[in-house]
Amino acid sequence: MKNKKGKIGIIGGTGFYDFFKNNYKEISLKTKFGFPSDKIALGKIFGKDIAFLPRHGKKHSIPPHKIPYLANIAALQELGVERIIAPSAVGSLKRNIKPGDFVICDQFIDQTKTRKDTFFDGPQVAHIEMAYPYCPELRILAINEAKKLKIKTRLKGTVVVIEGPRFSTLADSLRFSKMGADLINMTQYPEVVLALELGICYLNISLVTDYDAGIYAKGSVKPVSIEEVLTNFSKNTVKLRKLVLAIIKNMPTRKSCGCEEKAERAIIG
Repeated sequence: MKNKKGKIGIIGGTGFYDFFKNNYKEISLKTKFGFPSDKIALGKIFGKDIAFLPRHGKKHSIPPHKIPYLANIAALQELGVERIIAPSAVGSLKRNIKPGDFVICDQFIDQTKTRKDTFFDGPQVAHIEMAYPYCPELRILAINEAKKLKIKTRLKGTVVVIEGPRFSTLADSLRFSKMGADLINMTQYPEVVLALELGICYLNISLVTDYDAGIYAKGSVKPVSIEEVLTNFSKNTVKLRKLVLAIIKNMPTRKSCGCEEKAERAIIG
């Protein structure tokens, strides 16, 4: 059964449970694409209905290539989610994009291999417009709120999304840099595409945790390690939470971005 429209969805790490101050309920929801990554927490923040889903599960037990992306997005839609805020850890492919920086992505390059990435496998067919995949309205809101909070934030960036769970070789990383990517990540695709297919606005906030291997190849930076990623993400979670809370607080009730219209235009027949 669908709940009322207008909910804001958050897909992220388990630290976001703190937003609810223990005033939430969890539901288990099975979609026609299976179960999502974990139970979904429902609560209110600033009087707004929020649905929170831990992307990798509460215990971080699901690797990037095994995340049930279709079930995650379908479950949030069934709950009435119209906008998704999706923070993620990323590596930097550019020396001037430093660990600790935030980036509001506006483009992606898909380098995944095995992921199911559409709700339209036939007989219904849809060709979703993807020139500008991230919601422009939410991006502007995030940029403005980051400025108010004096959080060092890059206003745009291209992320290359790899299959994982391994990190890049030096050759991989250098190739991605030459392709024009600024950042590297393992989860943004196909989340953003699936959300847009359903007319759900999608905002990514990328938190840079490390320099990728290609930067190491060019200088004295150490190659990426999982310890570095986790340490830098943990260091910056307070800033990330402040930004997400500010976005929720100041999110307008009405949508004027065109994301729903894109989804409607995509469907053939």
